[in-house]
Amino acid sequence: MNGDADLSYGGFYARWYKPRLSRLWWLRRPSYLLFVIRELTSVFVAWSIIFVLLMVWAVSQGDGEYQQFLELSRNPWMLALNVVTLILVVFHTITWFTVAPQAMVVRLRGRRVPGRLILLAHYAAWVVLTALVALVFLV
Repeated sequence: MNGDADLSYGGFYARWYKPRLSRLWWLRRPSYLLFVIRELTSVFVAWSIIFVLLMVWAVSQGDGEYQQFLELSRNPWMLALNVVTLILVVFHTITWFTVAPQAMVVRLRGRRVPGRLILLAHYAAWVVLTALVALVFLV
């Protein structure tokens, strides 16, 4: 041997172990199912944002466009879609608040704030903001 190694594989190669997973692997455990449902609720969060933006656009175009938007919003399929969206957005919010203490490390005077306080602060802010929005729309 002159120091030059032959690096050709000669037809042999490593075979990687790839376990077969069914497409419904996420149905095996409730935690996997909740994770997938939570990720899918992002579509409904996006729809709620689009719906509000469409409403703002209709208001900016004048009374005629706004009345057309209200007529569209009165359709039973649109009402059903928005009720389902509300339920799924609330689910999305609750699951996000549940993981927030693990995602956020808050330190106060060099000590870590307990996760329960972070969770409580999120829910308190949610209640306050909901009350403010209700006050604006109901008064």
